[in-house]
Amino acid sequence: MEGRVPFIVPAFSRYDRNTMPGGKRGRRPYPVFQLQSWEAFLKLITKPPYSHWAFRGERNERGPLYSSLSLYLRNFGVAPDAWPLQEERILRIFKRKAHQFLARPPEWDDDFEWLALMQHHGAPTRLIDFTWSPYVAAFFALEHALAEGVVWAMNPARIDSSRARKPVRTDPRREGSFQRHFLKGHHRFIWMGEPHTMNRRLIAQSGTFAVPGVLDMPVDEILRDADQENILAKFVLAHPVREVALRELYRMNITYATLFPDLDGLAKSMGYELEFHWGYNPRTMERYDT
Repeated sequence: MEGRVPFIVPAFSRYDRNTMPGGKRGRRPYPVFQLQSWEAFLKLITKPPYSHWAFRGERNERGPLYSSLSLYLRNFGVAPDAWPLQEERILRIFKRKAHQFLARPPEWDDDFEWLALMQHHGAPTRLIDFTWSPYVAAFFALEHALAEGVVWAMNPARIDSSRARKPVRTDPRREGSFQRHFLKGHHRFIWMGEPHTMNRRLIAQSGTFAVPGVLDMPVDEILRDADQENILAKFVLAHPVREVALRELYRMNITYATLFPDLDGLAKSMGYELEFHWGYNPRTMERYDT
């Protein structure tokens, strides 16, 4: 089997292919691909339909896809009725205090750019990091993985997004849109795109954001009434994929040092440098042929 890409059979999600929640028929669930090799992953993501989708890498294969804000509110017992008030509160506090550290703060009313800045510096927000690069997503899925890693994929053509041919009213870049369509949390939808002004990390990572309209549901539940087979996919990378994948990504110059172009990123990149050497395999001490 050396050098050959195995045939891949998708394992479908927990819903039956013909029945989705609510009893609706004909709504196909998202496929879940169990992949045993790096080559199998490349075969899928370099060809349609996934070659133009957005991707997200995660170390936790079993967890549903929530925003960091949703997870924080759920994990620490904040009452759901308080969620909109508390989200608005941390946004207001950050706006009032962040100017001390910023040469050029975002416009006060540009909530989406403020949220992107908060996300960039580690605050819990409803923004879910995605990237247009499946390779960057694979790096984040595998870099610290001790078991399986997962890459989620989402089709921006089938949801509200910045790439839509016509502007959509839910676009959080429009003045007042975040307050009207997101903060109140009344409607299940997802918007995908980037703020008008992008920071260095977002540029380095080919980053974008999925922005859910509600906080109390994971992404697949938000999209449960849609034909998920054309919107979502999940690639589960077996742990043996990690060694080959990270070496190839290193050769492509995809490391913490390039994805986080600052001193913190450089320092974090030293972790993988412990596993890598151009002349020999540090795990086995086997020398490479020159």
